[in-house]
Amino acid sequence: MGFLWFILIGIAAGFIAGLIMKGRGFGLWVNLLVGIVGGVLGGWIFGLLKISTSGILGNLICAVVGAVVLLFILSLIKKK
Repeated sequence: MGFLWFILIGIAAGFIAGLIMKGRGFGLWVNLLVGIVGGVLGGWIFGLLKISTSGILGNLICAVVGAVVLLFILSLIKKK
């Protein structure tokens, strides 16, 4: 069941990050990838800042922050 939640949170985080950064989503598969990588990145960032999250909402916030950071970094690379 944990893996299913991870996938669902990844999809939601990627979609929300797509709305925040670009004004629209990227589609289910790209949102899933951005959300999953963003979740890992967000967990790393929150770990560095000594911020702990718990529950679905905390994990979603962490994944969204990571996905937004990921999309920001990708936008900087794409501009070059």
